[in-house]
Amino acid sequence: MKILISGGAGYIGSTIASACLDAGITPVILDSLVTGRREFADGRTFYEGDIADGALVDRIFAEHPEIEAVVHCAALIVVPDSVADPVGYYRANVAKSLDFVSHLLRNGCGRMIFSSSAAIYQAAPDLTVREDSGIDAQSPYARTKAFCEAMFADIAATQPIRVLSLRYFNPIGADPQMRTGLQLRHPSHALGKMLQARELGVPFQVTGTDWPTRDGSGIRDYIHVWDLAAAHVAAVQRFDEILDDTTPALAINLGTGTGTTVRELIEAFNEVVETPIETVDAPTRPGDVAGAYTVSDRAARLLGWQARLSVTEGIRHSLEWADQHRGKILGD
Repeated sequence: MKILISGGAGYIGSTIASACLDAGITPVILDSLVTGRREFADGRTFYEGDIADGALVDRIFAEHPEIEAVVHCAALIVVPDSVADPVGYYRANVAKSLDFVSHLLRNGCGRMIFSSSAAIYQAAPDLTVREDSGIDAQSPYARTKAFCEAMFADIAATQPIRVLSLRYFNPIGADPQMRTGLQLRHPSHALGKMLQARELGVPFQVTGTDWPTRDGSGIRDYIHVWDLAAAHVAAVQRFDEILDDTTPALAINLGTGTGTTVRELIEAFNEVVETPIETVDAPTRPGDVAGAYTVSDRAARLLGWQARLSVTEGIRHSLEWADQHRGKILGD
């Protein structure tokens, strides 16, 4: 079996490609390298270019007519950047995705797995999100994901393509075989800030300590990127069992089912590192929220999937990747 992965030289896309190879699925990579890394496509069939480039997409399908499905990971994903540059984000994530799906239709590709985001949801009072939770995206980035899902569903309703959207929050870790990992030296999520605090020898700030969570700190759904990759592989393998002409578009949550608070993340981090980091409580920052985590019953039922790797393993693999690649691949 052969599939096309857009954004397949990025953090998540390249990890999905590795998981596909391990499962006997041949990935073909399409990536513009705006944020992806050429090194992450080494040894794999790779096309450098834009998903909106119709001639390039036509060439890929002409040279690989056996492609059976597309995993669409290509997107800009940094929330503050989306606030600063909404035009760029809507163009890259929505307009180009519309172009891309039109190219897929022209080439007779009727299966798409869309790597989406649980950031589109409105969390329930218990801080959980389910597939039928309200949509209340809070950033231009999140809204581009919500718009793409709606756009794809409208297209799938009348055109010969079916779309499975996989929604998740915060990927961490690396390919356990260290083939690929995060390109950034200092990612912006809490684990990235802990890595930075460890590197600089400064305390980590716990911003907000009176949220309605287990321990008062904010909660997020950190999921190991290898578990995410496994879910995408399962979606490829079970695609025709999940979607048909009566259900041409569907969303599935991918998460831990419990979430991880900031204090729990610190505890797990300090279990892994030789020298524990210190913490200091700090006021809530403007725009901060308590957080949310996904309920993933549908993933268990339809994909036969559940998160298997712990947050501690995700931290350990993140540290191993960073230590191996600092100064080689990792940028600031």
